Amino acid sequence: MASADIDIKYVAHLARLQLTPDEEKKLGAQLGNILGYIEKLNELDVSDVEPTAHAVPMVNVTRPDEIRPSLPHDDALRNAPAQANGLFIVPKIVE
Repeated sequence: MASADIDIKYVAHLARLQLTPDEEKKLGAQLGNILGYIEKLNELDVSDVEPTAHAVPMVNVTRPDEIRPSLPHDDALRNAPAQANGLFIVPKIVE
């Protein structure tokens, strides 16, 4: 994909960026170079390479699920910036 095929304004909109025309040109060239390198990688024969999710083998890295005593209610609310009726008061984030 050539840099002319990239809709820089659309990509910037998705990334929530406001770019100047000079920045759009620079970013377009950089994205074009990146996509050029990806096209080179697509030319490699990887038919004998086993697909992996991680570069190194991993074992279950989570701790065992064990029942432990929880934090007492009063201790949990001690540093709350706002509370009422034993509950945390948080700002509304849904409009």
